[in-house]
Amino acid sequence: MSQHFTNILFAFSSAFSWLPPYVVSVIMLGCVGLAAFYVGHWASALVLRIPGTRSAAMIRNTVGALSRPMQIMITLLALLTALPAATGFSYAAEQNVRLFLFFLLILIVGFAIIIIFRLTTAAYLNRLARLEYTDDIMARAHQTQIKVLRRLGEILIGIVTVATALMLFPSVKQYGVSLFASAGAASLVVGLSARGLLTNLIAGVQIAITQPIRMEDLVVINGDWCWVEEITATYVVLRVWDWRRHIVPLSYFLENRFENWTHNSAAITGVVFLWLDYEAPMDEIREVLREIVRSCPLWDGKVFDAQVADCNAEAMSVRVIASARNAMQSWDLRCDIREKAIAHIRQHFPEALPRRRMAFVAPDTGIPLNMSDPDTLLSPPIHRPPAGSYMGPGSTS
Repeated sequence: MSQHFTNILFAFSSAFSWLPPYVVSVIMLGCVGLAAFYVGHWASALVLRIPGTRSAAMIRNTVGALSRPMQIMITLLALLTALPAATGFSYAAEQNVRLFLFFLLILIVGFAIIIIFRLTTAAYLNRLARLEYTDDIMARAHQTQIKVLRRLGEILIGIVTVATALMLFPSVKQYGVSLFASAGAASLVVGLSARGLLTNLIAGVQIAITQPIRMEDLVVINGDWCWVEEITATYVVLRVWDWRRHIVPLSYFLENRFENWTHNSAAITGVVFLWLDYEAPMDEIREVLREIVRSCPLWDGKVFDAQVADCNAEAMSVRVIASARNAMQSWDLRCDIREKAIAHIRQHFPEALPRRRMAFVAPDTGIPLNMSDPDTLLSPPIHRPPAGSYMGPGSTS
């Protein structure tokens, strides 16, 4: 078949023998490339019309993502096949064109491999998203591993592809050999300049394996409660509750201490503090709090308690703990408990609301307390001079 294709190209060249040979070769390669490109486009459009079964949908998605790389790949292969018939080029020019086409072919093959790798991991992540877990630790662990290793894999494939393509050229190959031969100081300079990048890349591998953080973990960084929104090859995006974002290098999570509230389980125990007066009937209020928590749909039914945790000269602090399935539900649960508890106490136990305490003590002077005169309420009493008796500094009586 290849010989038949070459014979057709020779017949095409002989039909334009009245033109300069190199012009005929350029026209012939242009026609072959254009025809091959539209053949690839037609083949992709034909595959995209497959009826919609589940496997056919996967094929359509793959072909849709690879349609442009496949068209370019078919075009390059057609040009490489037609190149021997381009007799208008010199031997050196033909070899240069061949190397350039192989260079482009290697790059497009590497790009297609990256796309296939990305589609495969995306399909696995979508499958995880469709599954329902009572505890999503396993799902988030798989998501973290796949996303981190996918980016590292794409970087590795890209480096290998570019290096392989560049090694086709003898000048670059000799430069690489000489660079490795004299890599004493050069490797030191490159290593120092790329130290941050390499540190974070290695940290990404460690995080993917050991997993101190996972996707959607709740962590505390610099006093902020944050959710892990994205893990890239070199940094982590943390989402704060007010939609701010912290951009933190991956190496930070291996070199510094931090809090991870969802490392072992997505369930979390929330705490609500209520300040109440000493006259508060704790037994009745505890039962009210129990009923409030039980009526909250976000409570997971595992942990509840209400205890007097602290006190001061004016009020006592009641700590209410209740568990929820995840951090977001725990926040909403605490707000719900706090709102309902305050409303119930204000309506049914007003004496339990905190108040400031003040005691009026009569002095031992026999002077009765006069509520209209503040001076008589002070102990010890204050003797103010009569009005108009002030004579100024330095004056004598």
